[in-house]
Amino acid sequence: MKQKFSNWVAWENRKDLIDVHFPGVYCLAVSSVDLANNSFEWIPNIAYIGMSNAKGGIKSRLKQFDNTIMGKSGHGGADRFKFKFLNYNELIEKLYVSISPFDCNVNSFSPQDLRMMGKVASFEYECIAEYIEFFGRLPEFNDRSRSPKYSLNKI
Repeated sequence: MKQKFSNWVAWENRKDLIDVHFPGVYCLAVSSVDLANNSFEWIPNIAYIGMSNAKGGIKSRLKQFDNTIMGKSGHGGADRFKFKFLNYNELIEKLYVSISPFDCNVNSFSPQDLRMMGKVASFEYECIAEYIEFFGRLPEFNDRSRSPKYSLNKI
């Protein structure tokens, strides 16, 4: 893969990621071992692969994720995390993120920017495919068949 991912950062430090305001792909890992500052690699701890082409870039999508694991709504993958990890503080102690930003203007309709946004979406699928090639399965919370949503299963 030509596109590079950042080093892993602890969830609480996600705002410090360089170029997080751009669209791109992100990987979330859950690990009891400290992954902070480690180079990105495909590890079985990757629990979710997502992307954003939104105006606020990856940063806004990670904020939606954070809001959802805190109990609000807005991010389907995070709703699956919430089903398994009811305690927000316990989850974020083990949650890490790595991003692969794409330098483009999501408000532009220039052919160059539109193609770049298409590359973001394509790269997400490439990443999921690569994960499957490594581990023979989808990341846990990308797999709708084995990861129910909290919002659909509340008692």
